[in-house]
Amino acid sequence: MKLTFYGAAREVTGSCHCLEVNGKKILIDCGLQQGQDEKENQQLPFHASLIDYVILTHAHIDHSGRLPLLVKDGFEGKIYATGATCDLISIMLRDSAHIQEMDAKWANQKGRRAGKEPAVPLYTMLDAEDTLEYLVRCQYNQPIDIAPGIRLMFTDAGHLLGSAYAQLWLEEDGIKKKIVFSGDIGNKSQPIIRDPQVVKDADYVVMESTYGDRLHEPYRDYTKDLANIINDTLAGGGNVVIPSFAVGRTQELLYFLREIKEQHLVTSVSDFLVYVDSPLASEATKIYDGDLTGYADEETIQVIKKGFQPIRFPGLRITQTTEESKMLNEDPTPKVIISSSGMCEAGRIRHHLKHNLWRPECSVIFVGFQAMGTLGRSLLDGAKRIKLFSEEISVKAHIYNFRGLSAHADRDGLLWWLQNFTQKPEQVFVVHGENDTCLNFVKTLAEEGYAAYAPNFEAIYDLASGSILDEGIEYEKLRPKTDRNKNVSYAYARLLQAVEQLQEVARHNEGGANKDLAKFADQILALAQKWDR
Repeated sequence: MKLTFYGAAREVTGSCHCLEVNGKKILIDCGLQQGQDEKENQQLPFHASLIDYVILTHAHIDHSGRLPLLVKDGFEGKIYATGATCDLISIMLRDSAHIQEMDAKWANQKGRRAGKEPAVPLYTMLDAEDTLEYLVRCQYNQPIDIAPGIRLMFTDAGHLLGSAYAQLWLEEDGIKKKIVFSGDIGNKSQPIIRDPQVVKDADYVVMESTYGDRLHEPYRDYTKDLANIINDTLAGGGNVVIPSFAVGRTQELLYFLREIKEQHLVTSVSDFLVYVDSPLASEATKIYDGDLTGYADEETIQVIKKGFQPIRFPGLRITQTTEESKMLNEDPTPKVIISSSGMCEAGRIRHHLKHNLWRPECSVIFVGFQAMGTLGRSLLDGAKRIKLFSEEISVKAHIYNFRGLSAHADRDGLLWWLQNFTQKPEQVFVVHGENDTCLNFVKTLAEEGYAAYAPNFEAIYDLASGSILDEGIEYEKLRPKTDRNKNVSYAYARLLQAVEQLQEVARHNEGGANKDLAKFADQILALAQKWDR
């Protein structure tokens, strides 16, 4: 009964954990590494064909984005997720595959001229479509026996449509344990979806810590705040550009904008246009416009009952083609542009930033978490100049950060969730947070009387005995002190750790027979000679 941490270990993205119970291997999430965390998306740190099941907490790419790679590499098991997650993942994985293919195509256009080896996409559209065949649709609060001694139940996490905690009851060799994977814990009072639900008991908890060392701004009327920025920007002849995650956050923004329109809060340009410039957001909005039974909060249900569509309003335009997207920046009419990606790392948002960042009459509003190493984080940190498409852009636009508009619980929200357990778990594993954030949240939990631990990559924990079997690769080994901006591969980090272990073994052999020591030395020298390139 073991738990191995393969992703989001002292990092925000790439969530992936593996349970081994009764000879079965179960992945909880299989996410894509992004921003500063990106190292080796091309290679999974385990054999895909040996994985029996996947439990998917929600559809965001940092939790689901390597599923097609898993299938491409030989996975043939079942992928359990809520119905809404299955709907969203269908469009998100196809979109991700398209990005992978386009990135490889672009790299090859430049690489051929430089004589480089052809770039290969992480996975293709066909791989993404093959992945969908393995999805198993589940409902909230319905227990499922996925294998002998392994029972699963999803509970609403309030983070994204269909997001869930995965509660797992395990039994092996007469030992029974319960473990809960939080996925991403939602922020309260988000539009459309329900608030995060509570869990009452667990022996072990694996929980996120994205905002584990900070608080969101006190709740404000974000509708009025957003309306004020739009009103002032449009009055000055500028555009309002909002980098937004295509799934979840875009639909919440549309909910707020519908309220702004209904309450006539923007007076400078009362009939202002709102463009959603993202094919993925367009497809996701169709899902949010569908049957939300079992997912929507009471306020949204009441809006629907009155005959209104909660995220549709006059002046909303959905752009599909590249040509339509380009025309937005050729049209001088002041407007609101919502585009992905939310961290400004890819997609059409980068074009809109290129055309608007240098204009002091424009505004850029961030409405979600910006990971270290991303363009969005640089802008929030006050960058005066950035580079986009090999062109240096001066940052003159007004930059706003709606920190309260987060899909993640803040520190107090995380504590609230954990404090609802009737008794403290044996161990809390803190994941899905930047290194310092994880460690700070571990300290906070310890002060609250919890046994908390922030695992390293590839750390292994024995759930039956409650002991650490392997500390894994230290976080610092993945980021050498000589160059903090250069990440090394997991394989290379493992090699460095193996060298350290070899040195330790050599020291332990001090005082051994000369014949044995000489043989040991010859073996090491032969190995060194073989690999000296």
